[in-house]
Amino acid sequence: MTAKRAMLKIMHIVGARPNFPKVAPIMSEMARRPEQFQQVLVHTGQHYDYNMSQVFFEQLEIPTPDEFLNVGSGSHAAQTAAVMTAFEPVLAKHRPDWVMVVGDVNSTLACALVCSKLGVRIAHVEAGLRSGDRTMPEEINRLLTDQISDLLFTPSKDGNANLLREGVESQKIHCVGNVMIDTLVKLLPKAQQRPILSRLGLEPREHVLVTLHRPSNVDDAGALREILQAMAEISRRRSVVFPVHPRTRKQIVGLAMALPNTTLRLIEPLGYLDFLALMNTAALVITDSGGVQEETTYLGIPCLTVRPNTERPITLTSGTNRLVASRCARIVEAAAESLRGSKSSPPRPEYWDGQTAGRIADVMMGL
Repeated sequence: MTAKRAMLKIMHIVGARPNFPKVAPIMSEMARRPEQFQQVLVHTGQHYDYNMSQVFFEQLEIPTPDEFLNVGSGSHAAQTAAVMTAFEPVLAKHRPDWVMVVGDVNSTLACALVCSKLGVRIAHVEAGLRSGDRTMPEEINRLLTDQISDLLFTPSKDGNANLLREGVESQKIHCVGNVMIDTLVKLLPKAQQRPILSRLGLEPREHVLVTLHRPSNVDDAGALREILQAMAEISRRRSVVFPVHPRTRKQIVGLAMALPNTTLRLIEPLGYLDFLALMNTAALVITDSGGVQEETTYLGIPCLTVRPNTERPITLTSGTNRLVASRCARIVEAAAESLRGSKSSPPRPEYWDGQTAGRIADVMMGL
């Protein structure tokens, strides 16, 4: 007679907006297996206003966090230290079998470091992504988190290759697919019912959606000015909708830049469903977000990434994404090419099928 496998206590970490659509399907899948998993959710508070956090919990049906660390904003060093200090007693209190961290935000590395010091096993979801640019704080977070994790779930085979090249043991690595696509697949029907297009007076396939947040674009006054000038130029021919991150809005105000009276619209940040609705119906998306590169690849929407590199090269080779410099002329030219280009989309990457959370849970129980 086979002995019954013990239940695993899994602690999930979220801190910033990119984490939420990655954690949601994993928690949902594990909740369907109550005999296998006990779950604890810790929110570090790295993103803490309603539009950046709470609305996502509601729309993605994420449970209320068991622990809220309320660390707030700060420099990378201060924020990482604050998360570590606040997280250590929470880890000691709950004593999980595994701590699951996702993505590459400061909370991801901070909590992984605490676990490593205390001998608690770490599972990293979205492991193995590399841009090759160590000036990006996220790249440092990825590299270090992967080196101290005990289990690494990659979204595509290039992630496996990166980890093996860095000396990670092959038995720790599992290519399971892109968990964020699970959320997109589940919630796309709801997003399609949202009235955001009519509220903004938009027609499908007639608008350009913009999202920017990386310091290299929004904290560099010269780069931000070039990008805004490009947006204004594109908006002479297409409606341009730009949901503005609070920090980005502050930088735009600081430029004191007079934007022409065109169809460029700076709006408040959107919840997941409204943003997905705008993305799914866009003629083009311009971004510097890693997640948006992946979502547009799945949806077959042309995407311009305003960066010199990407940690998601599969979106370039197997998707709809292309890189563009943060220069007005380059962005305008690339946008024009994308808008008049082919409407066919390439096949979706392997395992980007909405079933990644199930594969993650299966691996965890098979250990």
